[in-house]
Amino acid sequence: MILDHLKARIKMAVVAAAVVTICAALPIERSFAAQADNHKAGEIAERIVQVQTKDAVADAGALFAPPKNIAKPFAVIWIHGASLNFYDPAYLAIGRDLAKHGYTFITGNTRMHDLGNDEAWPGGKRIRGGTYWGIPSEQVRDIAAWIDFAEGLGFKRIVLVGHSAGANAVREYQAQTNDPRVAGLVLASGDVRPDTRVPPAEWVSTAKQDMADGKPEELVQGPFLSAATFLDIVNRPPEFKDFFGELSAGAGVSRIRCPLLVILGTDGDVGNEEDLERIKSSVKRLPTRPSRVNTALIQGADHMYDRHEDRVAEVIASWADTLLSANTERSGTPKNP
Repeated sequence: MILDHLKARIKMAVVAAAVVTICAALPIERSFAAQADNHKAGEIAERIVQVQTKDAVADAGALFAPPKNIAKPFAVIWIHGASLNFYDPAYLAIGRDLAKHGYTFITGNTRMHDLGNDEAWPGGKRIRGGTYWGIPSEQVRDIAAWIDFAEGLGFKRIVLVGHSAGANAVREYQAQTNDPRVAGLVLASGDVRPDTRVPPAEWVSTAKQDMADGKPEELVQGPFLSAATFLDIVNRPPEFKDFFGELSAGAGVSRIRCPLLVILGTDGDVGNEEDLERIKSSVKRLPTRPSRVNTALIQGADHMYDRHEDRVAEVIASWADTLLSANTERSGTPKNP
């Protein structure tokens, strides 16, 4: 759950210092449109990229392109969790490993990156983003921009991955849009249990008063989130709070048609093997559901898959390979971008 994970994740905000090292290792490239793929055969090309959303938010990211001789026609887009960002060391390691498997990997920020950020400056007025001030439901615009970017590179189909709170973001994006470019959806260390929490009435009352007073960025004591952020989380539609339909007939997952993969670490904090089995049985009861649901447990891995990034990449790549096979059977031999 985003509020539960936040305390544990705050201490990891210090990874921001790693950006100096990352930027030194990756050539910076401003990419609002498709970029030429000019790396040599046998090399993994790495570069910083950027997209702009339809509401003028600029999101930075990194792209890892595989050697040309093993490149596959699907891209993998990875969306970060709460208080994190595109350059988290675990994400970069997974990206490099996926590139070794032949998949172009894009790790991209949304407006929710880090604890706080300056999301935009329309008319000279600052709008804050990040875990404290961003609006989670608006991430659909960021995700759409990253998929548009991949399409601009020549990828007609992508595998969309969300980690931790990012899993909520990508699953809700696909439930709302049924984007045909999404060949498969991966939820990594995301919520697997229904969100049944009821926030204290005084928190809700304070947040509503701040909104009425024109102070959406005012922090609400307790959850320590802005009024706008807190109410956006509180007011998530019921079908997204009980996404897999464990407690109710309404289930956000029933809107998803593409294949679904749910990944957890055995040493993680959001669920276990029993939860994965419950997901599969709950989804199986639904009249409409993803074309298939697969699950994977990464032995010994924690929430961030520390020291198990290669195994995560292997699981995603193997699963994506099955999607490629199905795509080839439907449309013939896929073209290289």
